[in-house]
Amino acid sequence: MRLDRFIAARSPDWHELELLLREAGRHPERLGPERVLRLGGLYRSAAADLARLRRNAPRSPETVRLEALVRQGRQAVYDARTRRRSLVRFFVTDYWRLIAARRKALLVAFVLLFGSAALAALWGVHDPAAATGVVPHQFRPALQPGHPWRDMSPSQQAAFTSEVFTNNIQVTLVAFAGGITGGIATALALLYNGLLFGVIGGLMGQAGNGVGFVDLVTAHGVLELSCILVGGAAGLSLGWSIISPGLRTRRASLQREAVEALLLVLGTAPWLVIAGIVEGNRANLSEAGLGAVIGTGVSLGVVYWGLVLWRGRVRVFTNEPATSPVGTS
Repeated sequence: MRLDRFIAARSPDWHELELLLREAGRHPERLGPERVLRLGGLYRSAAADLARLRRNAPRSPETVRLEALVRQGRQAVYDARTRRRSLVRFFVTDYWRLIAARRKALLVAFVLLFGSAALAALWGVHDPAAATGVVPHQFRPALQPGHPWRDMSPSQQAAFTSEVFTNNIQVTLVAFAGGITGGIATALALLYNGLLFGVIGGLMGQAGNGVGFVDLVTAHGVLELSCILVGGAAGLSLGWSIISPGLRTRRASLQREAVEALLLVLGTAPWLVIAGIVEGNRANLSEAGLGAVIGTGVSLGVVYWGLVLWRGRVRVFTNEPATSPVGTS
């Protein structure tokens, strides 16, 4: 077949492919199953046509046009699928591996958060008058002797748990971002949140409201504290990449760790949303009994850390040397 006849015969399919690509944009799925299959078939035919044109008329305008069309078709047919697969792989595997790769940083964050919480709880029990002074006013209604959590109206209880939830989100974000200060802001955020958590728990326990503390914070708090630990680990690793970049330049080390910290933020966000949903239904859980509250909190914690142990068991960067006592290991 002569070249001009070949071009005339194949042009309608090229034009149809061009129209489908224009309609699909970056989302081929919007075409529907049948037209997506048609898109794939037209792309493969166009790729074969391009090979023939490159051989017989490499400099013709039709060859240049078809090269651009095939390039666009390749992106629509293959890259979109790759993006979807990458997104699924991130939430199924990569996110958990990023957490598991920061075992030492998680340990440091755990000590800072729960170490300060334990000391603050003891302070609240032994010197409640002084410890109360560090508690923000919005948390103080739950610190009164007796059983005020039962006396609090549903709106007051919701306000209290919402304050706890909001505070934990802020601490998580500060812990992430604080790494840019060499980890100092991250460590301070963990220490402060541990202090606040421990003092409130100690004061409520000292006032006979220990059960109320468990009731008010456990269901969503286990998952939120887990997110804070991950945020702290990311921030500490980011800070250490500045202090001790290892074999890389300080800039390259910071850039790499910043990207991974951002990925951890994105991966942790849905779990904070889940904690928020649980917090929003805390009243219903409380009506079901303390066992339901504890069971919900423990179950969420087991699921989260179980996924870290299961999906994160393979190192993320097996070819990279560990450079940090609080970074990847």
